[in-house]
Amino acid sequence: MAPSVSDTVPSVTDAIADLKLTATKQDNGPSYPFYYPYYDPEEKFPPTQVYEHTDPGAKADRAKPHLLTPETNVSHISPFIGTEISGVQISQLSEDGLNELALYAAERKVLIFRNQDFKDIGPDRQIEIAKHFGRIQRHPTSGNVKGYPEFHVVYRGSEHDRLKEVIPDERINRTQWHSDVSYEKQPAGTTFFFILDQPEVGGDTLFGSQVEAYNRLSPEFKKRLEGLRAVHSAFEQAESSRRRGGIVRREPILTEHPLVRRHPVTGEKALYVNQGFTRRIVGYKTEESEYLLRFLFDHIAKGSDFQIRARYKPGTVVVWDNRVTVHSATGDFNPGDRRHAVRLTPQAEVPTDV
Repeated sequence: MAPSVSDTVPSVTDAIADLKLTATKQDNGPSYPFYYPYYDPEEKFPPTQVYEHTDPGAKADRAKPHLLTPETNVSHISPFIGTEISGVQISQLSEDGLNELALYAAERKVLIFRNQDFKDIGPDRQIEIAKHFGRIQRHPTSGNVKGYPEFHVVYRGSEHDRLKEVIPDERINRTQWHSDVSYEKQPAGTTFFFILDQPEVGGDTLFGSQVEAYNRLSPEFKKRLEGLRAVHSAFEQAESSRRRGGIVRREPILTEHPLVRRHPVTGEKALYVNQGFTRRIVGYKTEESEYLLRFLFDHIAKGSDFQIRARYKPGTVVVWDNRVTVHSATGDFNPGDRRHAVRLTPQAEVPTDV
């Protein structure tokens, strides 16, 4: 989730990473110490290359018989976004079931799976499932897991709170709407986020539909957005990490994407700008770009009637389509509480508006 609020003390990560994988409670530490965020200052990644991506949702049966079985319980949260699901295990889905999962995530934008065993199936199986949806992005600045750079670890506990450094107290609130790693040439698609420890109250994730945000605009305004491209930047994220003594595993990039993108499977159009990474509109003068982006960011942030709040329980796995959504962490819980989660971020196609 972007900019990372995870953190660790580098001198202790080696020891913690060697601890057992299974859930445990020792000295009030994390329940799953294997996933404690790991930072190796010597770990470097080369520039990310474009690869050919085919969305697995394109191969799915529209009826989704392998995902939505008679035992599956489904409850829609909003007409536009969000569905809570129980009675099916992601870890047990066949290839057909995973294809249907990709399609359903694109259609409903956010899927909240309850009572999952996903956190206990081990890192290799977790990565194997996520790779079905695309090449997994290796994050340039966040904590990962020793030996498993595919994991993006989100960690906040009493021993450290980097949220204040990422989003300082000078701001009235700490929400920051974004689509994960939109600065990549091939940004995130179907994304997995599984919770390990959560506060009793708070620590939810806000999600918004970028499809509905686009649909709310007038036909004339939509015409003016067609063909526009925006610059998405990884530089601020890298510079923030360096300022606080963190690491940068891959040098930051600037990438242009269409302001409105089309989903390759559903055909839906969605706004593709976000406060976290979108910096300017190509071809516009500074004041023009700032004016239009400010309006779009404000429109997205105020769209409470096309947003949901995902709440976490033990065993929750959230699967969402980053191409058609934005989200924000909520730092509203007691600083003494622990919030520990892991993201797997498959990269999808190069965004297109056709």
